[in-house]
Amino acid sequence: MAASKGDLRTCGKGHNYYKSSDCPTCPVCEQERKPDEGFLALLSAPARRALEHNGITSLQQLAKYSEKEILQFHGMGPGSLPKLRTALQENGLSFKNEHLHGMKADLSE
Repeated sequence: MAASKGDLRTCGKGHNYYKSSDCPTCPVCEQERKPDEGFLALLSAPARRALEHNGITSLQQLAKYSEKEILQFHGMGPGSLPKLRTALQENGLSFKNEHLHGMKADLSE
C-alpha cells in the first residue's frame, strides 16, 4: 500500500506542495529561507523556527538559556542540542548552567 502524499496546497508565493499534516509551512519557502552559514544553518527547519520565534538569532542570545529551557520550545528536540553545544563551544560560549543559576558556586574544594 503506497503512502499518501497528502493534500495539494499552494502557498502565498504560488508554490505547489503536498502536506499530510496541519502544518501550514511551505517546504519550498522554508528551503529558500534556510541560512547558508552560521549555527542556524545546522538545524532542522522546526528547530530553527523555534529559536527564531523566541528571538534567538545569535550564539550570544542562545548562551543566555539553559539546555532545559531550549528544549521547552515547540519544535526543538534533543537531537539539536549537540549541534548547538558545539557551535557555542567553538565560539567560547556555553549554555547557561542550570545548577549554578541563583546559587553561589563553591570552588574551594
